[in-house]
Amino acid sequence: MKSKLLCFFLMVTGFSVTAQIRFPRLISDGMILQRGDTIKIWGWAGAKEYIGLKFGHKSYSTQANTKGEWELKLPPHKAGGPYEMVFTGTNTVTVKDILFGDVWLCSGQSNMELPMSRVIDKYPGVIAAANNKNIRQFLVPDEYDFKTQCKDFSSGTWASASPESVLDFSAVAYFFALDIYQKQQVPIGIINAALGGSPAQSWMSENAIRSFDDLYKETQRFKNDDLIRQIEAADQEASENWRKTVNSNDEGLKNNWRATKADHTWLSMNVPGYWSNESLGKLNGVVWFKKEIDVPSAMVGQPAKLLLGRIVDADSVFINGYFVGSTSYQYPPRRYLFKEGILKKGKNELTVRVINSGGNGGFVTDKNYELIAGKDTLNLAGKWKYKPGTKMEPAPSQTFIRWKPVGLYNAMIAPLQHYQIKGVLWYQGEANTYNPEEYGQLMQGLIADWRNTWKKSKLPFLLVQLPEYMEARDTPSESKWAELRAVQQALAKLPDVAMAVTLGLGEWNDIHPLDKANVGHRLALQAERLVYDHTRIVSSGPVFRSVTTDKGKLILSFDDTGSGLVAKDGQELNYFAIAGADKKYSWAKASINGKKVIVWNSTIANPKYVRYAWADNPEGANLFNREGLPASPFEAEIK
Repeated sequence: MKSKLLCFFLMVTGFSVTAQIRFPRLISDGMILQRGDTIKIWGWAGAKEYIGLKFGHKSYSTQANTKGEWELKLPPHKAGGPYEMVFTGTNTVTVKDILFGDVWLCSGQSNMELPMSRVIDKYPGVIAAANNKNIRQFLVPDEYDFKTQCKDFSSGTWASASPESVLDFSAVAYFFALDIYQKQQVPIGIINAALGGSPAQSWMSENAIRSFDDLYKETQRFKNDDLIRQIEAADQEASENWRKTVNSNDEGLKNNWRATKADHTWLSMNVPGYWSNESLGKLNGVVWFKKEIDVPSAMVGQPAKLLLGRIVDADSVFINGYFVGSTSYQYPPRRYLFKEGILKKGKNELTVRVINSGGNGGFVTDKNYELIAGKDTLNLAGKWKYKPGTKMEPAPSQTFIRWKPVGLYNAMIAPLQHYQIKGVLWYQGEANTYNPEEYGQLMQGLIADWRNTWKKSKLPFLLVQLPEYMEARDTPSESKWAELRAVQQALAKLPDVAMAVTLGLGEWNDIHPLDKANVGHRLALQAERLVYDHTRIVSSGPVFRSVTTDKGKLILSFDDTGSGLVAKDGQELNYFAIAGADKKYSWAKASINGKKVIVWNSTIANPKYVRYAWADNPEGANLFNREGLPASPFEAEIK
């Protein structure tokens, strides 16, 4: 993460007096420019320097101002390429391999940032076939600044999709681009400006955040460089001291447990699972795990892949005492590749050192735990031996300064404002589930803010609704995630805003579900309708419209029913709940009647409220249209 001094450095170097034509990172070889729009090309040169541009058969010219800033405007251009632009001043610069197409800004938090490399085992064929020079990504570096709207980025280049480069593409954005390219047959540019864990307020300008008193005050507070240095130094010192204490006290490191076999002092537990369910309880610190595996000769002498699901929080992995991989935090899938020579025929010992900094440590359930070599796979689930290395207090909390209000807008969005875009893909909200009501206000402000940034009052926004997550519950319950989904559905009613409903694509045990292809596809359906004017396309699942009553039964009407309502799995509709005036919800029966759904519970004579899929994880919610798109969750009062 670059510091807030970056913008100052870029400003100084950008307005250099060396009289050399320079461009922002975006204006570079391989760029995709927005078709059909007036295009701005800008950069820096010497004060009052004359700059000429030859593009095709036409020539353009301008003069830099006293600060060395200059810009040129090009008339709208149809899709196609590649082209070259030749710039002349005191030096000559040629920008090559330029395409005109549609440019999409893809932003939000980790589920937008998540790269194709994280889903490599789910989509190996897609990655192997990723040879398309008409799909390109510009990856915005993760930076923040609280004082200044930056003029440029510290790094970044345009990359065409290939089996190697696509691993760094946003998975959601790439699948979206694939879908749109196949239908529109125009080049698709992805500007990937997303950061894991970021709340909506970090992506808003200072002017937009003024409406939120507490957030505005926080923005002013973090303009203090000394404060940031103090916080960072204190956090780093506390974190390093915790890690040093862990390592110095760890009996496993002292006694080289990585290379020794488990003895009678080691206990047994089922993996995957959490040691909080064992005699250790909620131990923070280090626990070592060992499993003896019998490797057949067919797996020896060739590269191998070790899949260890997900581990809370950090792990280091050894096979027969050899280090094969490590992950420092809980969210990434554990996928360790190692060369031939480590596995041997017969008995092998797999050792995993797990560091838990707080909460329930262990191996996340419902994930794959396997050793793969050649055509053979060994299932590693089952009994493992374990032994604590050291017990610690929970690790000290960290201050994520980069997530504070305004910082990401200034460093990761502001430098884009002169670059024309087709629209915005936005996948974010997990970090704001603590206050869904405020999130609605923030997002209305953010949408207006970005439209003002690009001077486009109708700039399309395509939102991703949060999928299911966390454990399913047997009874109707309150849910912040459900509340936030309802807020997102309300946002989708704003002009030139649409939303992809992602129910059925989540994972109860993973905030980063791997099915990014269907997320991209559902976003592309919304784009086809909203942006590309394919008004006949069914782009959405059923959306609640109204409710009436008839002898104690509720009659629900929906928009976007497509060619008809269905229960996806052919079973009875589920996840409907109703309540009387006391708002105590109970599960209800539901059936489809044409384009309506009838809902009832014989124990509630006068229902006043109804909900559908209202839970953190509405597992099995099955109201769809025949086009295979899920209904959006909702709650409604019967008036």
